[in-house]
Amino acid sequence: MATAKKQPATTRHVALLRGVNVNGITIKSAELKALFVELGFAAVRTVLASGNVLFDTDESGAALRSRIEQALRKRFGYDAWIVLLTQKTVAEIAAAYPFERIDDERHPYIVFGSDKAMLDEIMEKAGTVDADTERLERGKGVLYWQCPRGESLDTPVAKLLAKTRYKSSTTTRNLRTVEKLLGD
Repeated sequence: MATAKKQPATTRHVALLRGVNVNGITIKSAELKALFVELGFAAVRTVLASGNVLFDTDESGAALRSRIEQALRKRFGYDAWIVLLTQKTVAEIAAAYPFERIDDERHPYIVFGSDKAMLDEIMEKAGTVDADTERLERGKGVLYWQCPRGESLDTPVAKLLAKTRYKSSTTTRNLRTVEKLLGD
């Protein structure tokens, strides 16, 4: 009796693209989804128009991240960088958010990083954050950040995060966006 060959288990992944649909880099969700389908991923879904892709694959690690970044560069002609995580990891990160989730005065953000040293450097350079203005706390593979509504580009931490040095290793998402990545 022949035994069936066991198929590798697939894992739900989240690709967070940096710098999509800002600064002249426009990628339509349908085109982004099509690329991920062409790459052979299953159950592909984009979330919002800010470079969030959910997909299933049995691949993992740096090689998968590199393959996706290269495909994005080739297809869309920009210097593509992503943070790649499992959906389970994203759920754990969201659940650990240390500040108020709903606040009339502040927005909740998560800064995702693919380079621990860069996240540590951001924390060090941020120094003592004025808690009356914003809050910043280190998490596992992320920074948790909260800033006044309407000032996500103007605070000291926002200006630090915008530096070119962090472009290839960080991307920021509103907590509500992150939670939308978990519903599937």
